[in-house]
Amino acid sequence: MDRGWRPIGPDPAIAAWAKAARPLAEAAISNADADWRCGGTWCVGLDALDNDEAGNVAGLAFPWSSFGLVQQPLHRAQISTVRPGYPLPSDGENEAGFRFRLNRDAAHLDGVIAEGPEKRRFIREPHAWILGIALNETSRDASPLTVWEGSHEIIRKALLDALAKVDRADWGNSDLTEAYQHARKKVFETCKRVCVPIRPGEATLLHRLTIHGVAPWAEAAAAPEEGRMIAYFRPLMPSVEDWLLKP
Repeated sequence: MDRGWRPIGPDPAIAAWAKAARPLAEAAISNADADWRCGGTWCVGLDALDNDEAGNVAGLAFPWSSFGLVQQPLHRAQISTVRPGYPLPSDGENEAGFRFRLNRDAAHLDGVIAEGPEKRRFIREPHAWILGIALNETSRDASPLTVWEGSHEIIRKALLDALAKVDRADWGNSDLTEAYQHARKKVFETCKRVCVPIRPGEATLLHRLTIHGVAPWAEAAAAPEEGRMIAYFRPLMPSVEDWLLKP
């Protein structure tokens, strides 16, 4: 993936899976324990979908061949759900954080986790890939996924440079805060930001090192009452070394 992402579909098998998953997703985000943030305009939905380890839902097989992926064990999918008005400020979110969400789509690299009061960043979740599957029909401007094309190679080089003198066994415990922040700044300066709206029957596959985010909800955007729902899968790789060095 030279661009760091590729579109998939439309495909009838993906559409059938999305149709089966949608009512389960709607129930999950309506649960009293659902994690709604940004003033109730974004539900994180981690591990919310009731799929099995193969990705099957409600007796319907996960369409691995349609995605062009080798089957591997899956976690329960995230149901990222966005509603009109996104983003509003979250409780505890400072002004700089909100501006970054509003103006930079809260652009981030999955797997690099901010920890502690100082928000120092470490590679804690080395995902193999990121797959987003549309669960319902919305307008194209209903807070679509955004990606910075080619950002994966900028990120790879920056993190490998920062870890050049570190034993590979310690890569996952190395503070990469400054390296990550500088690399992301370079991404913003040099990479093209692209909106990637998808409809049921379509999906987006991201390279694991691609910088991505969520666009603000457009004033005229349209979606069902439940909001724009996308199911995300991010299976883990065996090691941080694999995460940084494999294609």
